[in-house]
Amino acid sequence: MAVPKRKVSKQRKHKRRTHWKLFVPKLVKCEQCGAFKKPHAVCPECGTYKGKQIIATGE
Repeated sequence: MAVPKRKVSKQRKHKRRTHWKLFVPKLVKCEQCGAFKKPHAVCPECGTYKGKQIIATGE
């Protein structure tokens, strides 16, 4: 079994983990209803995408 010969320093450990980050999801306003949605996705509120009705809502 492989065992490290020396202790891994904090600096080396932190360098390895620099990409472990949380990110805020990008949101854009819907052109039809003004609700916030993910870009390039169907609006969950009104069901439109690029000005066309994709999902029939309960209205």
